Amino acid sequence: MQENHSQQKRSRKRRRRSENSILAGSILLCIITLTAVTICLVMVFQYRAVQQKNTAVMSELEAIRLKEEAAYNQAEVDAMVESAVKEAEERTSEEVSGAFLNRMKELMTSGGGTTEMLRTFFPDEVVLADAGQYYFFPILEDLAKNTYNPESFMADGDGVVHYYEEGERISRKGIDVSRYQDKIDWEKVADDEVDYAFVRLGIRGYTEGEILEDETFQTNIEGALKNDIDVGVYFFTQAMSEEEAEEEAEFVIESIAPYKVTYPVVIDVEAVTSANARSNDLSKEDRTKYCIAFCEKVKEAGYTPMIYGNLKTFMLLLDIEQLEEYDKWFAYYDEAYYFPYDFKIWQYTNKGKVSGIKGDVDLNVSFDAREYEEEDDD
Repeated sequence: MQENHSQQKRSRKRRRRSENSILAGSILLCIITLTAVTICLVMVFQYRAVQQKNTAVMSELEAIRLKEEAAYNQAEVDAMVESAVKEAEERTSEEVSGAFLNRMKELMTSGGGTTEMLRTFFPDEVVLADAGQYYFFPILEDLAKNTYNPESFMADGDGVVHYYEEGERISRKGIDVSRYQDKIDWEKVADDEVDYAFVRLGIRGYTEGEILEDETFQTNIEGALKNDIDVGVYFFTQAMSEEEAEEEAEFVIESIAPYKVTYPVVIDVEAVTSANARSNDLSKEDRTKYCIAFCEKVKEAGYTPMIYGNLKTFMLLLDIEQLEEYDKWFAYYDEAYYFPYDFKIWQYTNKGKVSGIKGDVDLNVSFDAREYEEEDDD
């Protein structure tokens, strides 16, 4: 019995060793399997990350398919991503595709943003981003284009922009002012080589519609003229009819009658951010008619009419095709302007510094020092 007991004991030990061996093998196999699965998952996630990055780059470019509609919201842009990626994948030339994608990457990482990139890829269209939408406007061949040479703009040490032709400065330095500049020392302004000033004459209230004179108008126009600074005026419109636009023009004409105004009389056309502004629902067609009504009244009175606005003004709010005959004053705050059509004055910053004015002031450059002086001489 003792021998049998020993044999049973040895048998049990062998079984334990066998079971332990099997268990160890199973654990090792699980570890190997888990490691392999982990590596596979990492590779999948890395692949997906690369794919997502490529898709994001393409989505930034392909807000496009255009020609069908002028505007795209973000949801519509996102909906185009799949189609855009497929088109890129179907390119037959890897060299062309690689150069194209590299150019997109370069533009996206330069800090300019989506709009700047789209403008680079669509030089024959005016690209505008506003309120979450992208707009594409084909450049109209029948309209006069500006011919300014980008290399002829030079900023001095104070950030004042001048324009040169054949080494000669032909531009004039200008400002525009309103009650927001508070009290101005016009003698110091003149000493700072300011050639002309646009003085805000007034506004029409954007809720009640009352015409109001800017409380600093008389002080500013008299101070500028006293110090031999040429003067123009501007009026912020909120006209809701041709009659109201003519009323605004008549108010301006009567107000400037005692003064020597040689620079243009300007209608300021801008979108108002207030939700209850009376002009929020105006159509492009109506707003354009009212703008023309104002300008025609000004012209009849013997002054030069001009329209002030930014890119949104001239592309979204007004029908620029109907405004070809009127001078434009274009506001665009950057080192270079973005606008293909002709304009006479560029407002290039609202953060300018001028002696005699506390705080910031708008700075403007006009490109022909003789233009309005010649009109005055006539």
